[in-house]
Order: sequence, then C-alpha cells, then structure tokens
Amino acid sequence: MRIGILQPGYLPWLGFFEQVYKSDVFVIYDDVQYDKHGWRNRNRIKTANGIQWMTVPVLVKGKQHPLIKDVRIDNSSNWRKKHLASITANYSKALYFDDYIGLFQRCLEREWEFLLDLDMEFISQFCEALGLKRNIFCSSDLGISGDKVDRLINICNHFGADVFYEGQAGKNYIDEDIFLQRGISVEYQDYQHPVYSQLYGDFVPYLSIVDLLFNEGPNSLSILKQQ
Repeated sequence: MRIGILQPGYLPWLGFFEQVYKSDVFVIYDDVQYDKHGWRNRNRIKTANGIQWMTVPVLVKGKQHPLIKDVRIDNSSNWRKKHLASITANYSKALYFDDYIGLFQRCLEREWEFLLDLDMEFISQFCEALGLKRNIFCSSDLGISGDKVDRLINICNHFGADVFYEGQAGKNYIDEDIFLQRGISVEYQDYQHPVYSQLYGDFVPYLSIVDLLFNEGPNSLSILKQQ
C-alpha cells in the first residue's frame, strides 16, 4: 500500500493532486508548524497581465510557531469577494467556466474561521470535480506521536503502508535506511508538468489546479496524471 503525507494548501497545484492520485491513503499533515511564506494560504492563477497571487489573510502576527490547524483567517477584509471576482474575471472565457464556477461560489460564500477548514473544503471539492476518490485523513485526528521521521513512519505503520510517496523536498531530510529498517520503501515524486490548453498566450506551468479545471474540464485528471 502506498501512502502520501503532505501539508494542506490553498487551491493546490497539479502536483499535489498527482500525489493524491498515486496514494492509496492520503494524510493531510495539519498539526505541524505553519510556514508563513509557504503554500498553506496562497496560490497562483493566470491572467491577461501575467501571474496573479491569490492569498488568504491570516492572523499569525505575534503568535509563536502556530500549528497549521490552529491558524485563523483574518476576515476583517472581504478577501473572499476579491478572490471570486478575480477567478470570474480571468476565467469567464475559459471553455469550462460554467461547469466549475459554482464550486468556487459555494466555497467562498462562507465566512471561514480556520484556514485548514477552508483548504480541506477546496481539496475535497477539487477531488470530486476531478473524479478522484481517495481516503483522506488529517494527521491531527490520528493520535499518532513521534518526532519528525519517526512520526511519519508511525503514520505509515498505522495504515499498513509499505511505500511512502514523498515530494522532492523530502530528499533533504528523509533517511531512507530508517524507513527500510521498518519495512517501508520511500518513493519520491518526479512530476513532469503537462502542457494543456490555457488562456492568455504562452503556457505557464505550476499554477493552481483552478487553471487546469477551467480550461480542460473533464479531461483534467487524465492530463494531470500524465508523465
């Protein structure tokens, strides 16, 4: 059994969902330290004027190393209205705009308190839109302890996984021998980004899944998993 363990993201990129696709069980690593300059609360879309960041404002100033699951959203500004307006303005001419804009309207009409809940709702909705059915768990719900690598191994053992499907960044800290000693092999993602139909000129990779869905619709999963 192959398991993926990855931190959540806002409107994640294609590679995130490729990891979900290749995993029999997928764990959202939500009770580790929040990284202020990561992808938990932001991602990118394509516009006629180039790349645009979509960032969810969060309340972390003055807080000492909060966990991802504890990060609250700053709702003092109407960021949800701005995000929906940006998506509408930049993808209204996309072939499958009408098929998916309702997904964003539903998710962004709610005033979310916690960033994790927002991220998880979008991840769930995107998986459904892609036709991607996987068992997805949050690490905070598992009650599994351990430090760093030991905890990853304990999560693998909890689900009976013998393959840990890890992102490229894992090469910087994963000691594969420790996993092998526990009967688990480590497989690193080597995602070759596909090229698909896009609006606004030359193809731009590494955008949010938003871009793929609006432009390719029901073809999105087959495009996403091509290597």
